[in-house]
Amino acid sequence: MKHIFIINPHAGKKDQTSRIYAMADALRERHGLTCACMLTDRPGGAAAIARRLAETGEDVRIYACGGDGTVSEVANGIAGFPNAAMSVIPIGTGNDFLKNFGADIEKFQDAENLWDGDVQPIDLIDCNGRLCLTIACNGLDARVAEDVHRYGKGPLLSGMGSYIASVAVNFFGSAISRVWTVSIDGGKPVTDRFTLIALCNGRYYGGGFFPVPEARMNDGVLQALVIRKVTRPEFLRLIGPYSKGKHRELPPRLIQVSEAKEIRITAEEDIVTSLDGECFRSREVVMRLSEKQVNFFGPKGCDPNATAVAAQ
Repeated sequence: MKHIFIINPHAGKKDQTSRIYAMADALRERHGLTCACMLTDRPGGAAAIARRLAETGEDVRIYACGGDGTVSEVANGIAGFPNAAMSVIPIGTGNDFLKNFGADIEKFQDAENLWDGDVQPIDLIDCNGRLCLTIACNGLDARVAEDVHRYGKGPLLSGMGSYIASVAVNFFGSAISRVWTVSIDGGKPVTDRFTLIALCNGRYYGGGFFPVPEARMNDGVLQALVIRKVTRPEFLRLIGPYSKGKHRELPPRLIQVSEAKEIRITAEEDIVTSLDGECFRSREVVMRLSEKQVNFFGPKGCDPNATAVAAQ
């Protein structure tokens, strides 16, 4: 079996390539493992490397070394290949995916805790042919995420400054809800104004938002979250409870959460969608369950549902 470290040298605030190389060398020396490191050189590079490794048919364990974007790319690359499994060494800034594992998150810092962990399959969300590990969101949150990337590229704004600018533009500079036609699990399409629609497999996004604590990553169902048209004052009141997983405390007329396996959204203008933080635009979005498509390994006894709560 091969152990391959796919490294994004641009992830996080500091290049940790040398630390990952040393980690791979330590596994080789201590356990006699076949280890190698590969660096990504472009967006989508981690997915391409992972896919090439999986397509050989050889058993391979891949360590995604980067942030949530790198993790998502590796998952897209190996999805559906029974000979390939992945883990994560977090060197990004948000690392929302690993928050699902609760207290075990610190153990993912060192491959010594990972290499011989048990493999478990986890679900994905298929969105217009792209695969998402945690949360696929459409609407206000996705537009904010898209503009954070845009403003963060300029010389004047970075980090929190670009986030504040994006929130201000999208919250005060344009309508926060848009006209969409929405169908859930093949039900009758409904045309209305919607602020946000998300399909949740995991529980964290946006640097720590925790909207649907019932979501579980290997139970064969997803959680649909729908916020219809709300006023700006209403949105300001709901954002706190929403971000902390307290949607049950909010009026059902503002927010609904239910189990679902598919959501279809169409519109006459572009819908902005964010998948694990990566954004794209389309006029039709189809999000559906892709059950147990990725093999994942981590510290012994780790649980991707460690922070989940029971549905009520």
